[in-house]
Amino acid sequence: MAESNPLLEARGIGKAFLGIAALEGVDFTLNSGEIHALLGENGAGKSTLIKILTGVYSRDRGSLHLDGAEVTPASVADAQKLGIGTVYQEVNLLENLTVAENLYLGRQPRRFGMIDKREMRRLSTALLSRYGLDIDVDALLSSYSVAIRQIIAIARAVDLSGKVLVLDEPTASLDSHEVETLFAVLRRLRDEGLGIIIITHFLNQVYAVADRVTVLRNGRLVGTRNLSELPRLELISMMLGRELQQITHEHQATEQTVATTQDAPIRFEGYGKRGSVAPFDLSVRPGEVVGIAGLLGSGRSETAFLMFGIDRADSGTAMVDGKPISLSSPESAIAQGFGFCPEERKTDGIIGDFSVADNIALALQARQGWAKPIPAREKLALAESFIKSLDIRPTDAEKPIKLLSGGNQQKAILARWLATGPRLLILDEPTRGIDIGAHAEILKMIERLCAEGMSLVVISSELEELTAVAHRVVVLSDRRHVAELTGSQVTTDNILQAIASREEAA
Repeated sequence: MAESNPLLEARGIGKAFLGIAALEGVDFTLNSGEIHALLGENGAGKSTLIKILTGVYSRDRGSLHLDGAEVTPASVADAQKLGIGTVYQEVNLLENLTVAENLYLGRQPRRFGMIDKREMRRLSTALLSRYGLDIDVDALLSSYSVAIRQIIAIARAVDLSGKVLVLDEPTASLDSHEVETLFAVLRRLRDEGLGIIIITHFLNQVYAVADRVTVLRNGRLVGTRNLSELPRLELISMMLGRELQQITHEHQATEQTVATTQDAPIRFEGYGKRGSVAPFDLSVRPGEVVGIAGLLGSGRSETAFLMFGIDRADSGTAMVDGKPISLSSPESAIAQGFGFCPEERKTDGIIGDFSVADNIALALQARQGWAKPIPAREKLALAESFIKSLDIRPTDAEKPIKLLSGGNQQKAILARWLATGPRLLILDEPTRGIDIGAHAEILKMIERLCAEGMSLVVISSELEELTAVAHRVVVLSDRRHVAELTGSQVTTDNILQAIASREEAA
């Protein structure tokens, strides 16, 4: 797999949206007969790069070569004609059509101007036989499993394109047997000379099927390595952007204090949901920051969804002040004094066309009930108070929140929950995508809230961020809580080791 004549070569790729860089000077190469994993946390730039390669986005800078010739795919159809096909996690086929109709949709064989169903059936059967599938191609696609649909989608993409195959989270909905069936197909295609790019967050699967890996972080290239020469711990360090080193911090709570959790006023015991997060025990004391660490897909956000009632647990008990509570919805969580700042700020956190004042008042309004609207004057006074105390800029409370920077939007979301006086505040990636100044301000705010006695759960892929603010860190892997570090144990080295140990075992 020498890179002297790569099948696909991207050099210096740059892309920005509304002046914010999504990719900066990214290089990527794919060889014929190679399975190449593209890895990175949320916001790393993986999807943007793939969309440039497949014609969904145009690049702002850089060059793209296929078989040595510069190409600029203007659409997905254009990329397919060039030889680049894509299969997404949600298979983009039509369940109400037959297998054969899906395979040849838009290019049906014809005879005397009519669709030749017999020939389409013959071609479909022959095509799928290359993938080891002996199925009824006249049956509806909906009658087959997700794994079979994935292989059918791959067969169509390869037949349409034939040079490069891009797979975006292809195993997210498959069991272990189905994963191995899919991987057998991919290895066969690789051996036939196809270049395959796979995006996944399952590291054990990366090592099982891929030849090389490229890691992106914050829109920049971290590096490209041969997996046979890359220890798992080093790969995790590349993804999380931290060199393996001991970093210790002074923590506000002693190990003796945080070790005593049975009397913690907020507790989750055996709490979990099938297919989301395995049952876990977690307690949070007043004035304590509990960090949650793990790779993308480890169950970090899913844990938060359960704690805030976005997802409903099917096992275990949640307790406040020693009494069981029901967290059947976000409304019930708010009623218990819980607050939640989601990872996806723009889609799940703000209502862009609403004013800053309206966005800040949302949680308070939800707790009070929509039948009793907060008076406009009171809402404005509330917003202006937080604009001043959190230094939200610009200071116009009636400005649409979508016009604020990411850091100021994040402050407004924090203000929303602080207005409710929460006893537990859950922060999912609170500093992602914001500038350095706002980043520092939010970390100081976390420390201040902790000092004031609030209980906080902070989820972050920024390990130094966790080691700076957390008294305890719970480590997740494969949707399980696998380790808990306390006091002086909370270091980047120990967090990485805990993640890598579990990933190695998986």
